[in-house]
Amino acid sequence: MKIAITGKGGVGKTTLSAILSHLYAAEGKRVIAVDADPDANLAQALGVSSAEIEKIRPIADMADLIEERTGAKPGTMGSVFKLNPRVDDLPEEIGHKIDGITLLMMGKAKTAASGCYCPENVLLRQLLKHLVVERDEIVIADMEAGIEHMTRGTSEAVNAFIVVVEPGQRSIQTANTVKEMAKGLGVKKVFFVANKIRTDEDIEFLKSNIKDVQFLGALRFSQSLMDSDIRGISPFHGSPEAVSQVKEIKLQLDAFALK
Repeated sequence: MKIAITGKGGVGKTTLSAILSHLYAAEGKRVIAVDADPDANLAQALGVSSAEIEKIRPIADMADLIEERTGAKPGTMGSVFKLNPRVDDLPEEIGHKIDGITLLMMGKAKTAASGCYCPENVLLRQLLKHLVVERDEIVIADMEAGIEHMTRGTSEAVNAFIVVVEPGQRSIQTANTVKEMAKGLGVKKVFFVANKIRTDEDIEFLKSNIKDVQFLGALRFSQSLMDSDIRGISPFHGSPEAVSQVKEIKLQLDAFALK
């Protein structure tokens, strides 16, 4: 199973990514959790301590590694460098291990736009493609609102592209935009998950405004999720009701994504 999770900032995609990662790991599956959002919060959501988070360097900031693998210094534009650098050893070499999950923090290239062929972006895109296309672990990628590191070859191999949506027009607009971007890249299965739901009317509102996307389930507005964030602990350990709701979402995901 290869899963990409996206949505407008603050909608709860990192919470969903973290709980799903723990649920698959609890089944004895090997899980690689990829933080591909420059506003990196997945480590904390997985339950990594603040002291350990300080030690985790985003791959985009590993200048020596980028130069070693691509043959060019980070930030270089217009120079000659490898477009298919070796990345197969990186999960084992630099991934952070927690509760059966390997965390990889991608980071963001500091140069220009997402489409630039700078060494950092080439390495990040090659790594994500390797994880999705060639590995046999469960891969769960916490993306930003766009699809920064994805290429057509990567997207076509994703089993499920999940857009997390909260009740509100801006979130719906982002969801519909990402849906079209994903389909344009060849993603065959786009789903959405509703978050911060107060009533069933919220769910119906979202369903009526997000067309041609399979609904997987909902996370209700939760005080325990807020408390987990305040305490700096994983929602998997701090919010039993959220875990129960994500279990239901996972059942739908497993049923639909692997058809």
